[in-house]
Amino acid sequence: MPSSALRTFHHHDFSAPELVAAKGETTISVCLPARDEGRTIGAIVESIRHHLIDATPLVDELIVVDDGSTDRTAAAAATAGATVVAARDIAPDYPGPGKGQALWKSLHASSGDVVVWCDADIENFGPRFVTGLVGPLMTRPGVDFVKGFYERPLDGKPGEGGRVTELVARPLLSLLFPALSAVVQPLAGEYAGRRRVLERLPFAPGWGVDLALLIDLLGEIGLERMAQVDLGTRVHRNRRLADLTPQSEAILATVLERAGVDVATEIADLPPLTEIPAYRRRSA
Repeated sequence: MPSSALRTFHHHDFSAPELVAAKGETTISVCLPARDEGRTIGAIVESIRHHLIDATPLVDELIVVDDGSTDRTAAAAATAGATVVAARDIAPDYPGPGKGQALWKSLHASSGDVVVWCDADIENFGPRFVTGLVGPLMTRPGVDFVKGFYERPLDGKPGEGGRVTELVARPLLSLLFPALSAVVQPLAGEYAGRRRVLERLPFAPGWGVDLALLIDLLGEIGLERMAQVDLGTRVHRNRRLADLTPQSEAILATVLERAGVDVATEIADLPPLTEIPAYRRRSA
């Protein structure tokens, strides 16, 4: 499939009032998986609540999934106006921390027809992170999933962020899943999709979840039902190079497993929610 099948937009293409008018009866949940993000989570929640709930009623549900934080993440999020749930209390038969678990559990805990995920460490968060992701889903027929991309500075230097993206993720996709080579930020934690699609997907349990979802969506809905949106510049906490090794290993193992390569690391995906009896009963 040619890369041109992936539609690309800019967050400026969409405004909150326009999206409120377009969404009709569609409900939108914003979910923020967070662990020890007390420094930034409050401002993110306040921005969403002020701009996209109180001032303009675009977002119907705002949930923070606290993944075992030891700081004030939960308290700061609750004070700012989010519904806070502990990851350990959601689907307790599937324990364990990790980004994949937090995303899967937030899908379990939320109820919106459209689910938006954003990372909780963004220092320059604004409503564009939500309106940009929701925009194509509300205004472009046939779009079921939207991935964000952005400029990522490193220590204030433009174009120097995204080390794992450029050294691991993009080369892997180019070699093993070339249809996804047009995705600018395959590891971006900002994306949105329709629940009816997301519920059918397995979730990789750790750092590999972002790429695994892209690969699984490619097989489930095809590139023509996916889109990406330029969200501007994203400033966040940059990790030391040594801290990126576990993330890189998880990404390598997950992508190789989905390509049919037998790797030493065992990948046990969280099952699609439609296979969980308790969830099926809740959704009936």
